Amino acid sequence: MRSVKVYEETWPLHTPFVISRGARNEARVVVVELEEDGIKAVGECTPYPRYGESEASVVAQIMTIMPQLENRLTREALQTLLPPGAARNAVDSALWDLQARKAALTLAQAVNVSLPETIITAQTVVIGTPDQMAASAAALCEKGARLLKIKLDDHLISERLVAIRAAAPEATLIVDANEAWHSEGLAARCQLLADLGVVMLEQPLPAGDDEALSNFIHPLPICADESCHTRENLASLHGRYEMINIKLDKTGGLTEALALAQDASAQGFSLMLGCMICTSRAIAAALPLANRVRFADLDGPTWLAVDVEPALSFSTGKLHL
Repeated sequence: MRSVKVYEETWPLHTPFVISRGARNEARVVVVELEEDGIKAVGECTPYPRYGESEASVVAQIMTIMPQLENRLTREALQTLLPPGAARNAVDSALWDLQARKAALTLAQAVNVSLPETIITAQTVVIGTPDQMAASAAALCEKGARLLKIKLDDHLISERLVAIRAAAPEATLIVDANEAWHSEGLAARCQLLADLGVVMLEQPLPAGDDEALSNFIHPLPICADESCHTRENLASLHGRYEMINIKLDKTGGLTEALALAQDASAQGFSLMLGCMICTSRAIAAALPLANRVRFADLDGPTWLAVDVEPALSFSTGKLHL
């Protein structure tokens, strides 16, 4: 038998995280701990209300497979027992961690990939006034960030971006609208972004309305986030997006994320690796994908007032392995 623990944690943030859907002051995660043959392993997920998830619903999902999990459920079997989402991610991550620890390997070694000593990660500039966002961008760049992810809603687009570009003239900028824009005026906004040297736009339209992107001529790549969870979504993305954002909490864990990355690359999509607001445990579970992506957005733990121990080693804009 395998010992299993499932519990919730709350991690305060040092600064409010503000996107188009609102602000949050803490990270709420669900943790799965496994112990088998004297070896302990852990997995973490961040339930996301946008996808109908809560801490309680995720714990309840995991409890439905507790007998199988205690009876040494495999990763392969897990894929058929739980749907894609945060609950499956926590379990899948724990099972991967257990597999690696049993073999005395790092997770990357268990997946048979090599990782660089340093991963460049985006640093997020959250929504504020143009002056606030410009000051944040300048401060991040002064500390060493080179890739900035700019969160936007449907207001003050040009004012914010012009101020940020002036404050961070050398930074690589990507923009994330989190589904807040509309098809009307999108062409003009895309041209503005291109004129300011923005290199990618993430999920400008609601996932249910992104058919407006079909045959939409645009001067910079558009990345699917909310519109892409698993391999099943890829067919509907052709002709609308050039890139996908892979997050373990969407795919339901590394097992599906690896398959999604392989199929998406084979179909011509560029890749981004993203995260929720989380601890280092969740980032560690996603690292085997880091060498496959054009952009890594792994700054979730850097928003925490205190990270889990042992924490990954972050400096501004970099993750050191």
